[in-house]
Amino acid sequence: MSGMDSSEQRRKRKRMLRSYSQAKHYLSLRRPLILCFSFFIFLLLLSSERFRPASFRPVLTASTTTLSLLSSTASNSILESFTNRNSNTRDSSSLRVQDRILFPDHVLLIVPNRFRQNDQLECVYHRLSNGSDELLQDGEKNAHLDFAIRPVLSTDVYDELRSIARCPLPSNNYSEAVDLRRRGGGYDWTAGINGTAYPWDRVVYEAVIDGDTAVVFVKGLNLRPHRKSDPTRLTCHFGLGNNGNWEKDQGFVLTTEAVTAAQEVVRCLLPRTIRNNPDKIHGVRVTIGYNTGSARAPVHVTLPSVATIYSSKSTVRNENQKKKKHELCACTMLWNQAPALKEWVMYHAWLGVERWFIYDNNSDDGIEDVVQELELQAYNVSRQSWPWIKTQEAGFSRCALRARDECHWVGFFDVDEFFYFPRAFRHHRGDGVPGENSLRNLVSNYSYSPTIGEIRTDCHSFGPSGLSSHPSQGVTVGYTCRLQSPERHKSIVRADLLDVTLLNVVHHFRLRQGFRHLNVPENVAVINHYKYQVWETFRAKFFRRVATYVVDWQEDQNQGSKDRAPGLGTEAIEPPNWRLRFCEVWDTGLKDYVLGYFADPATGSLPWEKSLL
Repeated sequence: MSGMDSSEQRRKRKRMLRSYSQAKHYLSLRRPLILCFSFFIFLLLLSSERFRPASFRPVLTASTTTLSLLSSTASNSILESFTNRNSNTRDSSSLRVQDRILFPDHVLLIVPNRFRQNDQLECVYHRLSNGSDELLQDGEKNAHLDFAIRPVLSTDVYDELRSIARCPLPSNNYSEAVDLRRRGGGYDWTAGINGTAYPWDRVVYEAVIDGDTAVVFVKGLNLRPHRKSDPTRLTCHFGLGNNGNWEKDQGFVLTTEAVTAAQEVVRCLLPRTIRNNPDKIHGVRVTIGYNTGSARAPVHVTLPSVATIYSSKSTVRNENQKKKKHELCACTMLWNQAPALKEWVMYHAWLGVERWFIYDNNSDDGIEDVVQELELQAYNVSRQSWPWIKTQEAGFSRCALRARDECHWVGFFDVDEFFYFPRAFRHHRGDGVPGENSLRNLVSNYSYSPTIGEIRTDCHSFGPSGLSSHPSQGVTVGYTCRLQSPERHKSIVRADLLDVTLLNVVHHFRLRQGFRHLNVPENVAVINHYKYQVWETFRAKFFRRVATYVVDWQEDQNQGSKDRAPGLGTEAIEPPNWRLRFCEVWDTGLKDYVLGYFADPATGSLPWEKSLL
């Protein structure tokens, strides 16, 4: 009996050993998977806000939905959701208002598609209930009384996909959430119930991809002017929503660090998903966040945003890089200066400018027709609608980015400023017209300089020169009396040598470390600045100044500043003897040159006086 027991015990031990060996073998095969899973859980805990130390600042954080980014397939699916969401809003028959911005004199509406050529649009205003901020809810009962209709002020193409419309400000007891409809068409009165109009001075208004970063343009941070700011207190957020509360609305948000900040320009790292798939990005919204409140109990705030980024167009950029760059381009921002544009472009084309970038700050004087006419005459001019007021410095930063792939040098000066070369114009050798390509030749001498990144030219300010009406042949011929001493300067910069912040003070940019500016002697070149023109033209300056940090004429500040007219008050009232002011030196140099070499010998007319349209 004992022998049988011992035999049974031996069989049990063998079975146990065999089961243990099998389990050991099974665990040895599964050990790598267990280790990988444990490491994945560790990364998940590390990325969680609950377990993250205060000093830890990751490049990319996201809510749990973003864990799918660990897979390239999942990453592509998220990008496809970006694309599909925006492509679904491009129905040409739709007039869905995507965003609204409340300006001092109008409401700007952004629509996620192009308007039809013959669209006749109307602004729709929803009536408030008893003057409160709540819209009436009895629309089905009194639909004909719950909204008002007014014609749009203007429409325009904004970017690759979006259009804009400007509407009059709403009357009392009407909501700022203005909508659009086609004239005579139907309208769903509930469309504007949840609409919001953002204030123009507290909003993220533009963004563009630049390499592995997004350059974001924002109002409301109140960063100190004319200097760099600390970017570490700022965060950048990327999402799909139509407002700042994306995480609640969409279930995920991508957050990255701000790497630079200056004035209204913040440079953000792109999330890895976007960096790896830039050509699939269409309409991803970007905003900026910051902490407010006490240090012990900070509150994170994200600004409202209408800024979206699109595909970086790597194919187009590569094609541009293969083309020979223009040696010299010009960028300007203007408002209602269409009559001056032809003279400015045609004259500077003779001096060697090859490409013009016009940033149009809400003009309504037919500038589109002037640009079309210049294009018909083979001038390479493009107009960009720039509806953001008091943003000249930011607009120039945006233009510098745009011009970098096309131009070696970019000049930033206004349409009432004309380069003049005293020596080249007066001392001519050989046949032909003197001064041809003088400006391009000047900058090209420094195109390969190891130290020069900017060329500065002094400005002479001209007055009304005794005139009471605008000179018919243009400013270069009409205004001939100026102040003795130069005022300020304007710059031409190497677009690839600008500081990463894109910091500028209108007249000049901050350069990359190791590069400096060059001052041009007055006997070589100056700028005739036709600053104080006849009162009919000059009084338009009282409407609004385009520069961010220059006080508007109506404001009783900085009365002694060179940005203001000496002795001029805050009201658009013509001072006594305006036509005789700002006249210390009679200077007919540029007038003589223009009439001598540009005028038609038979008629005496100048090229910019003719019209093809």
